[in-house]
Amino acid sequence: MKKKKAEDELIIEDITDTAPDLVVDEGTAPKEKKGKRRSKNKHKKEEAKQEEAKPEETEREEAKPEETEPEEAEPVSEDVAVNTKADPEEIAVSSKEDPNQGNAGKKEEEPVGEIVIDMKNIVKRYFIGQPNELEVLHGIDMQVRRGEFVAIVGQSGSGKSTLMNMIGALDRPTEGEYTLDGVDMFKAKDKDLSAIRCKKIGFVFQTYNLVARTSAQRNVELPMLYGGVPMRLRSRKAKELLEMVEMADRMKHQPDELSGGQKQRVAIARAMANDPAIILADEPTGALDSVTGRLIMDIFHKLHEEQGKTIILITHSPELASECSRILTLKDGLIIDERKGSGRRADN
Repeated sequence: MKKKKAEDELIIEDITDTAPDLVVDEGTAPKEKKGKRRSKNKHKKEEAKQEEAKPEETEREEAKPEETEPEEAEPVSEDVAVNTKADPEEIAVSSKEDPNQGNAGKKEEEPVGEIVIDMKNIVKRYFIGQPNELEVLHGIDMQVRRGEFVAIVGQSGSGKSTLMNMIGALDRPTEGEYTLDGVDMFKAKDKDLSAIRCKKIGFVFQTYNLVARTSAQRNVELPMLYGGVPMRLRSRKAKELLEMVEMADRMKHQPDELSGGQKQRVAIARAMANDPAIILADEPTGALDSVTGRLIMDIFHKLHEEQGKTIILITHSPELASECSRILTLKDGLIIDERKGSGRRADN
């Protein structure tokens, strides 16, 4: 009995430890009270642990940073690489600052073109080594940029035509340095100079220099023929150029059937045949009346303004020179003055 009772007490103690709220028989009341006391003590310990844990949780909650509204994402910089899946046309990527930024409201300046004519200390002598040796140009320094409209003025005998021959590769300087549209003219061979005259320079002379017994259209086609342009193309372009100078109704006429102003307009169309970088006009209005001369100057202004052609006008007329953007004065083979012109037509 004692052994059985002891085993029962051990079982009750185990049950009490695992289930302290379990109701037991009256015969085991003393052990039940003991189990309840243990249970109460255990509960007190757990409550004490919970109380100790609460301040730590409170501290953790206080230390927790306050939740703030998410900040708006900054716009992606243009220099930052973007998703490759995006449409490349919708992505503007630029590593350079806009040069026009901050210049709103300001008038944009006209861009300055590259130098197409660069002359340094150009000297021209004739009859070298002979008793009648003559020096016409005594050291010309001149630069012309792409898209300029430059006038060279001077009296007869000042060296204007000689300078034009140097610029147009019709003659070689005796001394100095000359670069034309990137080509060193002193090193160029004769065949190279011929190609330059054909494709890079358009000539307009005072005396027109049209081929006799040849129609206006054929005269305009001539530079394209030398340039190897196919017949159909040069015929179509010649008609377009004659129409540009208002000579479409005279394209089948020969030079002796044209007036002076009409001949000069044909000469201007011929000068434009191979779309040259430079137009050289030597006294283009010298043999014309004032009304016809005005018409010729209007054509030059149109070529300059609408096509951006570089034009060098050699003239003795101060009125015509003042319409150019820059004026060089030549005297006794030297440039003695340089000034700005209006760059506008006289009637404007």
